[in-house]
Amino acid sequence: MELNSRAKPLQDSNSCVVVIDDDSEFRDSLGRLLRAAGFKYQLFGSVADFLAAGLPEGPTCLILDVRMPGRSGLDLQRDMLAASLRVPIIFMTAYGDIPMTVQAMKGGAVEFLTKPFRDQDLLDAVNVGLAHDQGRREHENMLGLLRERVDVLTPRERAIMFQVAKGRLNKQIAGDMGITETTVKVHRSNMMRKVNVGSLPELCRMVDLLNTVPENQNGHS
Repeated sequence: MELNSRAKPLQDSNSCVVVIDDDSEFRDSLGRLLRAAGFKYQLFGSVADFLAAGLPEGPTCLILDVRMPGRSGLDLQRDMLAASLRVPIIFMTAYGDIPMTVQAMKGGAVEFLTKPFRDQDLLDAVNVGLAHDQGRREHENMLGLLRERVDVLTPRERAIMFQVAKGRLNKQIAGDMGITETTVKVHRSNMMRKVNVGSLPELCRMVDLLNTVPENQNGHS
């Protein structure tokens, strides 16, 4: 199998490519290709074997044969979507058809390759899949940190945060909540300190990222 300079693995020591294919010879050949390209990988002969082992901890990309004894690659994709597991998947098959391809791509597949395929096409798809999964993990980690900041707010501070992010003035917020403008200023200052933002644009970006709606915008402290 030939490689070229474009086959560069994602620079993450925890990234892993998982191959699930019931053809042991073909599966092993993919393992050799991935090893030569510098990827860490795991090989499984069935969906059941993969499920027994579980997902790797780091950024992951799955290479799935569509048709296998037992549960198919498409079955696994449906199960993962139902469980909200958004792991990038590359499908491969020797007997592809348009409905099958459409189903896979609608489910979020990175690529659908028909055997025999070019090594480089697979490696390019793997790089895309790992990059997507790393980006997803980083985004989720960032959202988790933002939620931790918001969780320390009192109900009233949280309500004021969302009002401020909407562009409401202190006087307007005070009128809506039935409190003094001075009280709004105090809660607003405490809120900005707790969520560790230094400006209104930064606060607005944070609220947009969280994409949440306060349970009670007229919360009480």
